Amino acid sequence: MCTKKFLKIVQHFLEITVRMTLQWTAVAFFLYAEIAVNIILCIPFISAKRWRSVFNWRIWNWLSPYWNKCFITMVVVLIVLFLDAVREVQKYSAPQPMEDAKVNPNVFDHVHMKLFRAQRNLYISGFSIFLWLIMRRVVTLLNQVADTLANSAGLQAQVDSAVKAAKRSQEDNLKLKHAILDEEKSLSAKNQQLKLEVGRLEGQLKAAEEAVRKSNAEVEAMRRQAKGLAQEYDRLLSEHHQLQNLPSAEDKKDQ
Repeated sequence: MCTKKFLKIVQHFLEITVRMTLQWTAVAFFLYAEIAVNIILCIPFISAKRWRSVFNWRIWNWLSPYWNKCFITMVVVLIVLFLDAVREVQKYSAPQPMEDAKVNPNVFDHVHMKLFRAQRNLYISGFSIFLWLIMRRVVTLLNQVADTLANSAGLQAQVDSAVKAAKRSQEDNLKLKHAILDEEKSLSAKNQQLKLEVGRLEGQLKAAEEAVRKSNAEVEAMRRQAKGLAQEYDRLLSEHHQLQNLPSAEDKKDQ
């Protein structure tokens, strides 16, 4: 008896698979395609730049004007099928079909078959909508990651050039600092030499002033001496005149 029931259940599943309508077959293949595409997009060793180059193919550029319309259309179609599957599940889960199925065993199997098909269609349409949105989001994120990597590469190049410029400026500053230090050393040496020269010139100036002072003292002494000599000469000259005048006075007395 159990074997017959099992075979009957298997037969029902086969009938469900065979009787699958065209629209749900298309939705199932669409779901399988979505799973395959999402798995391929999530392969780790394919970089975002490679996907960006794939997305830039001519065929995608040709399809890009219709992409949003196609996306919205598929979402609407899948939502309609999802609501239809929800309606079928509620229809065959209602109390009335279950009561009829309890009365008639054939109806019981038929109701459960319909309920299983409705639940299967519900899962297929629900996962199709979910993966369709996930696939669009993954494609968008891959493009954003590729743009971010390109921008980061440009920023990295700018940072490298800025670092090189900073290093060059630092080297130039070090060279300038060394040059300033060397110049300061040479200036200090020159200042030291100038100080020594100024000290030597001050010594010479003091010696010259001392020599000038001595010369002035000697000149003053010679002037005084000359003045004394002039006075002595005048005195002697006056005495000489007096001596010359004495004989003439004596001759006048004798006469």
